[in-house]
Amino acid sequence: MCGIVGYIGEKQAWPIILKGLERLEYRGYDSAGVALHNNENILVYKKSGKVENLKKLVDEENRTNHNLGIGHTRWATHGAPSDVNSHPHASQSGNIVLVHNGIIENYAALKQALEARGYVFKSETDTEVISNLIESIKKENISTVEAVRLALTQVTGAYGLAIISQDEPDQLIVARKGSPIVIGIGEKEFFVASDAAPIIEHTKQVIYLDDGDVAILQRNGVYTVTSMANEIKHPEVKSLELDITAIEKGDFDHFMLKEIFEQPRAITDSIRGRINLAAADVILGGISQYEEKFLKAKRIILVACGTSWHAALTGEYFVEELARIPAEVEYASEFRYRNPVINENDIVIAISQSGETADTLAAIEIAKEKGATVLGICNVIGSSIARQADAGIYTHAGQEIGVASTKAFTTQLSVLLLLAVRLGKLNKQLDDKRSNDLLKSLMSVPDLMEKVLAEKSNIFELAKTFITAKDVFYLGRGFAFPTALEGALKLKEISYIHAEAYPAAEMKHGPIALIDEGMPVIFIATEGKSFDKVISNMEEMKARGARIIAIASEGTKSLLESVSETIIEIPKIDEILVPFLAAIPLQLLSYQVAVLRGCDVDKPRNLAKSVTVE
Repeated sequence: MCGIVGYIGEKQAWPIILKGLERLEYRGYDSAGVALHNNENILVYKKSGKVENLKKLVDEENRTNHNLGIGHTRWATHGAPSDVNSHPHASQSGNIVLVHNGIIENYAALKQALEARGYVFKSETDTEVISNLIESIKKENISTVEAVRLALTQVTGAYGLAIISQDEPDQLIVARKGSPIVIGIGEKEFFVASDAAPIIEHTKQVIYLDDGDVAILQRNGVYTVTSMANEIKHPEVKSLELDITAIEKGDFDHFMLKEIFEQPRAITDSIRGRINLAAADVILGGISQYEEKFLKAKRIILVACGTSWHAALTGEYFVEELARIPAEVEYASEFRYRNPVINENDIVIAISQSGETADTLAAIEIAKEKGATVLGICNVIGSSIARQADAGIYTHAGQEIGVASTKAFTTQLSVLLLLAVRLGKLNKQLDDKRSNDLLKSLMSVPDLMEKVLAEKSNIFELAKTFITAKDVFYLGRGFAFPTALEGALKLKEISYIHAEAYPAAEMKHGPIALIDEGMPVIFIATEGKSFDKVISNMEEMKARGARIIAIASEGTKSLLESVSETIIEIPKIDEILVPFLAAIPLQLLSYQVAVLRGCDVDKPRNLAKSVTVE
């Protein structure tokens, strides 16, 4: 959720940390702060609101000559957004200062024990407990590093931590459990961050911490990684594949719009090298050694949250249609707590853009405990899901910074369709002709997406009619229903208009009571086996005064004009692949409605990009 940046070396820390915080603002943006060590004292600056507010505060003081520092962008959990609740948090004496991502579940008990020992707390956060706990242990005349380890053995919950001590200006300590930390290795300097975005412009050599790791970074260029038991570890140094242009907006007004327009390239990258038309088959090297397990699988369980859950639901349709294997979709946040029935013949597919979603990681842990095989589908190389799953498939969407996910959704669809085709071929449910037709259609998707994107101006014009809307319904049937859910989520996320999605036929069973004069209702009304039924559903909505907007296949306009106020045409394609094309106008519509309503498109209120807490 939140963003962490840290630096130790010979350069000025503040400019590096500031740029890093700006890179990470999409992870949390209700407050920001920085702690800078000048070899004598630690100076702490923090401010509620955007990073720009912090920048003004520090610039006014004109702080220089700091070669060690830590910074943070916050997404509030404990305590409202405010200056005092912003990170960094210092211990009572000011000797220990730290930033924290995650949630300390037993903070109340720890706080009570510390208060009994005379500690006074300034903030409402769980984080301040950690700084005081470390300080209280350090008073026993032990090193800061050992105090950190001992303190963390008492902590229950998730954390990514960057810690500095006033009396140790040549050392930066980082620790991780359940919240990602990446360390960039430079020439006698280290960069710390919660993801790679702030590091890529300084170095491509990185190490990723595993849960339970504590790293000690020294100004002389020496680093040590240990376990909580103080056992030396030797993490592999990896090379970042991220391109700096991927984390910049270029000529676009917002990252979200840029990422919508990147989808043709992202789809191309997600399927490149994975289709063998000559064999009418798919090559998925990441799962090749588990194909026998798929053949023996009694069912496939897909777990995810948010947009990834909508992709998972589409994946269920893909798998059952093409491979004839029973599939179930679970919200990871529910799956982890409801004692699910899982056995060793089940395959659990965990889907996450970031690869760090806390609920999905917990679902993986449960599935593995019960003996299931776990496949991960994610976008971020080296992420926790990529490391913890038995096997996996990367989506290759490229960096996604806009909080409202776009290209992650369609690339997840790509991978899920490829997987369904491969499984259909493996268990002989899919013949060569059908397989080849689907794969050729998938290969045509990037070009067809470009055609839909070319209709941007028409969709933006439609957006003007939504500015004052209070409620919007999204309806679809079959493969289009999960995309309707995703369309409604996009509108809610960034424009703050209430929106709901249903299978079109379900409206009669209750929700139709909400339809009143002029309410916008968006149908995904593309050609397919339910096309005539969808037209009937449109008639039902129109009869009750709804404004009907149809996402329709080219060539069907004449069939829909009598029931639709507006028709947005998308190219004809196999109905299984309609979600790829129908998603584009829904994304563009939500984007422009949010812009016209004056919303912060890339950083919508109350949301953050990577949900690494419950």
